[in-house]
Amino acid sequence: MMKNKQRILILGAAGRDFHDFNTFFRHNSAYDVIGFTATQIPNIAGRRYPPELAGALYPEGIPIYVESELENLIRTREVDLVVFAYSDVSHEYVMHLAARTVAAGAGFWLMGANTTMLKSSKPVIAITAARTGSGKSQTTRYVTDILRAMGKQVVAIRHPMPYGDLNAQAVQRFATYEDLDRYDCTIEEREEYEPHLDRGTIVYAGVDYERILRQAEKEADIILWDGGNNDLPFYHSDLHITVVDPHRAGHEKRYWPGEANVRMSDVIVINKVDTADLAMISEVRANLRELAPEAIVVEAASPIFIDNPRQIRGKRVLVIEDGPTLTHGGMRYGAGYVAASRFGAAEIIDPRPWAVASIADTYAKYPDTGPILPAMGYSDAQIHDLEATINQVPCDLVIIGTPIDLNRVANIKHPTQRLRYELQPLGQPILADVIHARFGD
Repeated sequence: MMKNKQRILILGAAGRDFHDFNTFFRHNSAYDVIGFTATQIPNIAGRRYPPELAGALYPEGIPIYVESELENLIRTREVDLVVFAYSDVSHEYVMHLAARTVAAGAGFWLMGANTTMLKSSKPVIAITAARTGSGKSQTTRYVTDILRAMGKQVVAIRHPMPYGDLNAQAVQRFATYEDLDRYDCTIEEREEYEPHLDRGTIVYAGVDYERILRQAEKEADIILWDGGNNDLPFYHSDLHITVVDPHRAGHEKRYWPGEANVRMSDVIVINKVDTADLAMISEVRANLRELAPEAIVVEAASPIFIDNPRQIRGKRVLVIEDGPTLTHGGMRYGAGYVAASRFGAAEIIDPRPWAVASIADTYAKYPDTGPILPAMGYSDAQIHDLEATINQVPCDLVIIGTPIDLNRVANIKHPTQRLRYELQPLGQPILADVIHARFGD
């Protein structure tokens, strides 16, 4: 007997999954979404996608399960199709989930970009990556500075990070640091929003990206899509820029959906050429010729700036880096580690013996993380664990390699040095020329 509706389970991490639901399934009576699953980010499973956001077809909302229940959910809830809806995972990882899904009796669905991309009434520049930690943030700042110098009013729309009250976070507008406190932002959110606020750029984020877009359009000449992880843009773009990382050469063709971003791009930035091995840069160039032969390829450095580099020499230092870059991004080091080595630290202390509670759990979940502390802070409790870990490490100095000053959210008892890094395009073609050609008057 044929069922009236296809029964859907969406695998996610509180971002792309909600967007796919909102844009395709929310008002689609041909489907019945029986649940979401959650991974990558702590404290998501066990919640419900609220009825106020889920729409009239889901008056009770939609439950969010842990991903480990996949097979059981398929069988007990009679799931027909499993939709994969999160990012920054290897192609092999995706196909293992597909195999588990098929073995349990359901089909497996990767939704096409046009299915979930929204159209804006304003020009859109989308900035994405092949992997998280490639350098989207400094590329976004560079592009913003160019557009502002052209006299354009830029509004940045950031990929979702809705880890709190989903109803309260449906549409968020950030113009000041006080807005960050008002929305009780996590460390990860602050890392993405503060650099925009420092430049006077208004930032939108949240859960419902149709409503977000329509509100942002009212105060923007150009919408800047500031992507998360290596996810696809939520909006159709007039210029799609993807950043790739030669420190992870080959990942541009081995990770989902980063490879799709590369193939879709108008411009590809090979970042960090100042610190990467020449053979790895050459490998990336060759891969880009294969994957995106029509794209404009720009090479760039990410020079490091630090307040007092002399203070590092001879010191025993603790290095703190961006959390997602070290965890599901798979990097064993970042700009902070490079700065410690370059400026003569006597020792980079491995913080793992002093990790407490959720920070110790993070190291257990991501055992390949190197001797660096990931700046995990998805809740007040986790920020407390991060602070306790930092203060227990017997060091002379803490190097803060995160996009924000952690002193604003944690009481760090050691002396600190904060580093910054900006995009520095090298040679020809120049990214600024591409932007002027597309969006100049």
